[in-house]
Amino acid sequence: MIKNGKNETMKIEDWNDWYVVADFDRTITNGNSKTSWSILASSDLVPREYAADRDALYEKYRPIEIDPDMPLEEKSRLVKEWFELHINLFIKYGIKEELFEKAAMDLRIMEFRNGANAFLKSLAERGVPLIIISAGLGNFIECFLRNNGCLYDNIYISSNKITFTDGVATGVEGNIIHSLNKNEVSLPEDIKARVANRSKVLLLGDQESDLKMVDESTHNQVLKVAFVAQDTVDQDHLKSLEGFDLVMEPGEDYFTMMNEIDKEKKITI
Repeated sequence: MIKNGKNETMKIEDWNDWYVVADFDRTITNGNSKTSWSILASSDLVPREYAADRDALYEKYRPIEIDPDMPLEEKSRLVKEWFELHINLFIKYGIKEELFEKAAMDLRIMEFRNGANAFLKSLAERGVPLIIISAGLGNFIECFLRNNGCLYDNIYISSNKITFTDGVATGVEGNIIHSLNKNEVSLPEDIKARVANRSKVLLLGDQESDLKMVDESTHNQVLKVAFVAQDTVDQDHLKSLEGFDLVMEPGEDYFTMMNEIDKEKKITI
């Protein structure tokens, strides 16, 4: 475990003061899981042409997304373009809603980070709100959580949700959320009301852009925890996570995190 910053020794004493804001891909899921955008292409449920077109978009736009030298405004525009073009592939190839459900059930493609499902259950049992802000596909996130018995009432998901007409993809609901605009996510009034009396936030992510999910200036305390996947352990990546208070290294999981931050062990996982 790597400890950074002023909150590295912070302990959560009363969960009634806290709520959780979390990324999904490779934060709630493990580092070896496919992202929700790549699930269909990793399955045998879709045409090969879709997978090839999807891969071509990835090869073109992924280097742009992680380019540290490109101006943020230009990068954000191009990443949004990437997501729009991918959504157009769902429409072009007539991707059916039922395929999302089938693909989300494949544990070879996506599985929980160790301890994450128990963590979600404990949050639900204590009524601690969990807001998932993901640049992924909300359809897969909902399916995955439901299939695993973890789509609890305390969870709100803000993500890209594909819309369907007669069971066939037709577009996306609302504004596109990508890795560079999570700070622009606007929560519904009922969700704001649910966390209005909770001034402290546990933020969970796996990359620097996840820090934008919460405005620290509007909260009394924000404890920021990052999870590192096995394939991202290099000094440049670790340096990019210095804005997090705690960084869980490979082999460390939700059990490790809770042993470190839950002073009274009120959330048992």
